[in-house]
Amino acid sequence: MEKVSSPSSSSSSSSRRSAYLEALTQEIKKKLTRAVVSPAQTRNLLQDLFADIALEVDERAKDVILSKEEDVISSVEADVDGPLCFFDVLADYYVKVSERGKDILDLMVQLWSQSFASHIFSLLFHKWLFEVELENQEILLRYSSALVQGATNVFWIDIQTNTRRFQSLFRYLLEEVALEQMRLKKIPIQAQRELYLLLSRFIFFYNSVDKLDSFLRNFPEFPNAFLIGGPGDFLVIELTDQLQKLKVEPVLLHYLSQMKILQGMELRMTTSTRLKACLYSFTSPGGPMYPTRAVRHAAWDALDSLFPVGRYPRHLISLFFRLLYPWYWPSSCWNFVVLASTTLLYSIVRLIFSRRVNPRQS
Repeated sequence: MEKVSSPSSSSSSSSRRSAYLEALTQEIKKKLTRAVVSPAQTRNLLQDLFADIALEVDERAKDVILSKEEDVISSVEADVDGPLCFFDVLADYYVKVSERGKDILDLMVQLWSQSFASHIFSLLFHKWLFEVELENQEILLRYSSALVQGATNVFWIDIQTNTRRFQSLFRYLLEEVALEQMRLKKIPIQAQRELYLLLSRFIFFYNSVDKLDSFLRNFPEFPNAFLIGGPGDFLVIELTDQLQKLKVEPVLLHYLSQMKILQGMELRMTTSTRLKACLYSFTSPGGPMYPTRAVRHAAWDALDSLFPVGRYPRHLISLFFRLLYPWYWPSSCWNFVVLASTTLLYSIVRLIFSRRVNPRQS
């Protein structure tokens, strides 16, 4: 027989959660106040605060925060969006009880130009910004710009560490803001454009290519669109710029593996040439990109998939230029021997097993 929780138990659980979140809020206010009154320690204090709110919620805290009666953040959502962190919980709290975040906002405005201030703002108030009504357009633009800047910074932290700690922030900005016109139109058009360009750079990293069609359909209008092209052109330009900045090999391989989704997209000739040149820069060893062998092969696969016309001439030209650099010959010959030997061995094994499985029938 299923056990039903009593109203008193539900009220007690809610009170515990509220008290816990209020205690976290007071700790945040204390650190921000110290950062304001101690300029010499401001950077370290903000960095520590950012690290604290980006921590994953431990099991003991989850028992308090994730009550069954109140749907704050379900465990299912936490599994989809990555680890449940303190900023996830606090962001929801400052939407439900907006007055609790007012003092924190006032302190953050005083620290606006400091490092990690935009990081903290984007984590704690990314939901609040789209749920409250702000009549002052200047303040709204300032908050929106801080959100985009802070989100950019924390997404780059994920890229540098090859983690998805801030995936919930990205998914909210993509699915609940960019694809929801009611929320999107709450921020100025300039901030909307910056947000879309930001999401374009990280949509591959956070495995959201399934939302790409909807994302492009909702792309805002840009004043220079007649020079650059449509939404697809803006997306590809941002992606090519992003690729050239990536230095973490697993992340770069991840991006290159997802480039095939661009196949069939209508692009202007200049954008198509830009994409082709970007991918081609990863196909040869040496500067300026110095790609590893795995990256070179992934770049060739993406290039051949997106631009099948001229595939063989490209490989022939690449081989010719490789011959101009004798110091690459030993490694190229060794890799060729290893690949040929492995292929031959697999062929022999398959042949042997096929003969054993299929005995003579004649």
